[in-house]
Amino acid sequence: MHTVETVQVQTPGGHYPIHIAPGRLATLAQAIPADATSIALITNPVVHALMGDEVTQVLAQTGKRIVPVILPDGEAHKTWETLNQIFDAMLGAQLDRRTVIVALGGGVIGDMAGFAAAVYMRGVRFVQVPTTLLSQVDSSVGGKTAVNHPLGKNMIGAFYQPIAVEIDTDVLKTLPDREMSAGLAEVIKYGLILDAPFFEWCEKNAVGLREREPELLAIAIRRSCEFKAWVVSQDERESGLREILNLGHTFGHAIEAGSGYGALLHGEAVGTGLIMAADLSAELLGFPSADVERVRKLVEAIGCPTVGPRLGGVDQWMSLMRGDKKTRAGEITFVLMPKIGEAIRRGAPAELVERVILRNTV
Repeated sequence: MHTVETVQVQTPGGHYPIHIAPGRLATLAQAIPADATSIALITNPVVHALMGDEVTQVLAQTGKRIVPVILPDGEAHKTWETLNQIFDAMLGAQLDRRTVIVALGGGVIGDMAGFAAAVYMRGVRFVQVPTTLLSQVDSSVGGKTAVNHPLGKNMIGAFYQPIAVEIDTDVLKTLPDREMSAGLAEVIKYGLILDAPFFEWCEKNAVGLREREPELLAIAIRRSCEFKAWVVSQDERESGLREILNLGHTFGHAIEAGSGYGALLHGEAVGTGLIMAADLSAELLGFPSADVERVRKLVEAIGCPTVGPRLGGVDQWMSLMRGDKKTRAGEITFVLMPKIGEAIRRGAPAELVERVILRNTV
C-alpha cells in the first residue's frame, strides 16, 4: 500500500479532502457516499481509452448504476453546447438528486462536470479525479467551475465545491510532454506569489520535474495543493486574496482567447503570462530585472513558450484583457509582484502594459 498524502480544504461551501498517492484510481469506490443512487462518469475519449474501463470497474464495486458521459476533448469544446450533452445524458437516464458526478479528466472536464453538478436539479455532489498535472495542482481544487464564451474564458460558471479530490500520481505517466510543461507553469506560480524558497526549489529541480521524477512530482503536487487550499480557505469566492492565484492569467487568457481556444494549452499561455507579469512588475513596482530573467529561464526550462503571439496588435490585446473577469469599471486589474514570494492586485497605466506586450510578443 502506498502512503496517502491528505490535504484538507475548508471553505464555507464545503470541507473536503484531497487525497494524493500512486494507484489512487483503484480506491475510487471509497469516495462515493453510501446514499448515492447512481454515478455519472464524465470524461473524454482520450482519458476514457486510457483508464475508462478501469475506473468503471472500480466504481461498479459500489453497486450503484453508472452512466458514462463522454464529451469531446479540448478547450475548444468547453462550451454551453457541450455542457448540454451532460444534461441530455443525465436527464435521459432519469438521474435523480442523489446522483454523484465523477469528473475524470483534465481541467476542461473538471470545470464542466463541476458546473453541471452545481446546477443539475439545483445541485448534486461531485468528485474530482484530475488526470493532468495542471488539474491536479490547480483547477480541481477550490470549486471554480465554468464554461467559456466566445467573448471570454470562464465567463459563465459557479463556485461549487466537490466532496473529494482524488489524485492518482501514476496517471501522469500517460501525459504528453506539452501537458506536463503546462502543469508545471501553475506549480511555479505558487512560488512566485507565496513562497520564494519553493520557487528556488523549482529552479533547482526543473529538469527532474519535467522528466517526471516521482519523488519530485509528489512534493510539487502536495505543496501546490497546500498553497491552493490555504488561499481558498481564506477567500472562497475570489473577493480578495484568491485573485493572486491569477498571476499571469490576465495576459494568458488574452493569449488563449485571441489565438482560438485550444491553439495553446492553458498552462502554456500562463507560462508566457508569468513572464509578462514579471516584466510589468519591473516597470511598475521595481521588481528586479534579474528576477524577470529568472522567471523567463524557468518558464523556458519547464518547456513552455517564453513569448506570446501578436494577436493582431496592441489594441486587440488590450480589448481582450478588458474582457477579463477581474476588470473593474473598465480598468484591467493585474496580479503583480513587488518581489518573488509576494503578490498584489492593481491596475497599470496603459502605456506600460503596451510596452510589455510589444517586448514579449512576436
